[in-house]
Formats: sequence, structure tokens, C-alpha cells
Amino acid sequence: QTIMQAAHEGAVSGIIGECGGAAMCGTCHVFVNTVNLDDLPVMNQNENELSDCTATPRQPNSRLSCQIRMTEKLTGLKLTLPEQQLF
Repeated sequence: QTIMQAAHEGAVSGIIGECGGAAMCGTCHVFVNTVNLDDLPVMNQNENELSDCTATPRQPNSRLSCQIRMTEKLTGLKLTLPEQQLF
């Protein structure tokens, strides 16, 4: 399960995920606490390119929550939501 899917199931507002997790919309953009960055999987090319097109400008700790699978290694992961997800 991805963070975006878990957010939807838990009714977390602020993670929209218009494309359903296909890394095509950028509406599940999150900022990852820098302490956790090394625990995340490597960003693929599609996520990297789409991260330049999010409503809130990309930061060094930007990720798309649809591309982060929840694992035991990520227990305690801290995320911050951007000010907006849609233009």
C-alpha cells in the first residue's frame, strides 16, 4: 500500500491523488522530514519529472506519496503537506 492509498483510506485531507496513483497528476505531493529521506526508495524518472510540475514548488525533500510504498522501515515517517495541491 502506498502512502497516498493509506491517506485516502484514512480520510486524510490534503492528499488528492487525482490520477489514482499513476504518478501523472502531482496532487499527492508531500514533503518528507529530512531525517527520513535516506529511508525512501530512489525516485524514478517519472516521479522526478512530475515533481517539477506540482502546484506548490518542489523542494529538495519533495516526493509523490503515490510512489512511496509503506514498509516497516518507514515506521515513524513524518510528512508535511504543501499549501496547495491544485493550480
